[in-house]
Amino acid sequence: MHGPASPGWLLVALCAATGAYCLLRMRSTVEEQRRTAGGEALMGFGMAVMAVPAAALAPPRWAWAGYAAVFGAAALRALWSARSSPHHLHHLVGASAMVYMAAVMASGAHAGVPALTGVLLAYFTAYVLWTGSRLVPVTVAGPGGGVRTATGWGDRLELARACRLSMGIGMLAMLLTL
Repeated sequence: MHGPASPGWLLVALCAATGAYCLLRMRSTVEEQRRTAGGEALMGFGMAVMAVPAAALAPPRWAWAGYAAVFGAAALRALWSARSSPHHLHHLVGASAMVYMAAVMASGAHAGVPALTGVLLAYFTAYVLWTGSRLVPVTVAGPGGGVRTATGWGDRLELARACRLSMGIGMLAMLLTL
């Protein structure tokens, strides 16, 4: 992506750390959480790779087409999964935004379609504000109806929300540098 190197490397670190935590979340005992965490890990690592400052590594144009293909496949999977869970609609928007950014970078342009970029910026701004407002510890019902606090790394919903918040902020930063 375009922009200064220092914030670019911080974005790479944030996205890679988020992707790594999402891999840990894939060890959850809840199947839907594992599936969601897998998609989020792909997004985190993909964002980290795409956020590497152009001054450090300028990938060839065909690499951007590869990113578009990978995230296009992720968007199709999210579209298929959205039938059972509305949360996957957000994954669809995120993967589609990654396809859009990769296509812009493949074209060699320094800016995308202003209206589409604006819509994506508005969406991710609203998403970041909404997700940030929900960052409170979550309790889940335990066996027998009692309430317990989730303790497994894969089942800490507040940490999953923090990951989603981090990726939303990362997406905003990437769209701003587009």
